[in-house]
Amino acid sequence: MFGRSGMLFFAHFVVLSAVLAMGTGCSREHYKEEADQQVYEIIDGKWRADFGEKNNYKISDVEPSPNDVAIEKYLPIPERLNLAEAVAVATAQNRDYQTEKENLYLRGLGLTGERHKYARQWFGVIDGRFFKDGDDEDVVVESEFGFDHTHLLGEGILFTTGVAIDWVRFLTGDPRTTLASVLSSTLEIPLLGAGAGRVAREELTQAERDVLYEIRTFNRFRKTFVVGIISEYYRVLQRLDEVTNARNNYRRRAEAKERLEAEAEAGRRNRFEVDQAEQNMLTAKDGFVQAQERYERSLDLFKIRLAQPTDVEMELDPNELVGLKDVGISEPNYAADEAIETALLKRLDLANSADFVDDSARKMMLAADGLGAQINLTAGANVESKEKTDFLNLQFDDGLYDIGIEADLPFDRLDERNAYRVAMIVLTRQQRQYEQDMDEVKLEVREAYRKLVETAERYRIQQNSLELARWRVASTSLLIEAGRAQTRDLLESQDALLESENDLTAALVEHTIAQLNFFSDVGILQVRPDGMWEVESREFSKVETISDGG
Repeated sequence: MFGRSGMLFFAHFVVLSAVLAMGTGCSREHYKEEADQQVYEIIDGKWRADFGEKNNYKISDVEPSPNDVAIEKYLPIPERLNLAEAVAVATAQNRDYQTEKENLYLRGLGLTGERHKYARQWFGVIDGRFFKDGDDEDVVVESEFGFDHTHLLGEGILFTTGVAIDWVRFLTGDPRTTLASVLSSTLEIPLLGAGAGRVAREELTQAERDVLYEIRTFNRFRKTFVVGIISEYYRVLQRLDEVTNARNNYRRRAEAKERLEAEAEAGRRNRFEVDQAEQNMLTAKDGFVQAQERYERSLDLFKIRLAQPTDVEMELDPNELVGLKDVGISEPNYAADEAIETALLKRLDLANSADFVDDSARKMMLAADGLGAQINLTAGANVESKEKTDFLNLQFDDGLYDIGIEADLPFDRLDERNAYRVAMIVLTRQQRQYEQDMDEVKLEVREAYRKLVETAERYRIQQNSLELARWRVASTSLLIEAGRAQTRDLLESQDALLESENDLTAALVEHTIAQLNFFSDVGILQVRPDGMWEVESREFSKVETISDGG
């Protein structure tokens, strides 16, 4: 079908393409490493000290930072997992945490693409075709190698340059090879109106700001995340404490039943009192079984939060709850108004909301620029080299140059008008949203403050209630022995004791959680490299918004 020249063409073309592909191509791992390096250079450059520690923010298939928590998935869990270990496992493995890290990475990756639009971009294209028409054969090979570079200068000035080396009549069997080089450039300066350069500048500006917003969002997530893990840890221990209380309650009921049964056999008690005690003993046993089930379910749910299989053997350290009981509660050393003022300065999500208003205002001004006449100063140049192999010798004296004015008069601006009205409404909405966000932050802090005060008071009440319940059980037992009280009185006092024991633990746990939520809502809770938390000093500084010069 094809002649000798056609066969030679295809052979040479395939060989050339393969050589060029091997010479210029990169491995998949190279592309991954290049992307990772660029993304984290961007994130590290935009990360500010007031956001929090720069740790535990890299995705799982990237080399971690030196102080990152490093715990492999499904690593054997200690028989007793203390609070710090649980937080470390969650930081390293929790699925939501991994997703947030990936969101941060993807935002940075998007910015690399936006920046690349204004970086030097190399290209290489080969197009070869063999034609046969009867006895006539022809080979056409076209290829271009070079680069394009778009620059953003000043207020929306677009300057593009490009160099292309054009290979013509290559691999045709003709020993002569014609090479040519072309240098081209264009310049666009907006004299009036938005202009393509200002639109491009806005897209890049927004992409840059979006990465900063995502860093703030990630750090806000870390604060609420550690509070959530610690809260769940203590609530599991609360369930375990309920199991212990239920077991002790069952034992007390069993002892009371045995004592009453002995007294009934001696004729000092009626049999119905023994039956009553036995029924309450069975009720206590059922309560113990239910408490055990609630504890095991809460522990399984906590395992999932740690990204561990539910069938893994795990036990939380009850000494953590003992430590809470030993410490007791601490009174808030904030006034409510001071806490609100601090939150308005420190909350990262509120800083984002403030900057969203600036974004909307900037976009509205750009849309307004599009309403009037659009006038651009344009210039261009196209210079070729001499023929044959002298492709580096560009003939500037024989180039093609142009300069001119482009004007788009505002005769039809319906689309631009609509875009401007949309931008105005978006700005108004965002201003409203920012006001609402401030009100919600104030509300969150006020509620957190009230919860802190309430749980502290409830804890004191429950302490008194437990002391009274213990006294009732002891005194009722003595009265029973003296025959001066009924079995029902003892059973009621034991019910009150179980309830008071559970209520005291619940009040302590709720106060601890309320304290963590308060620190988080105020914005002064910081996450340490090990995943645990600490509170900033009282010398607060405002989280800068971009409009503040950040």
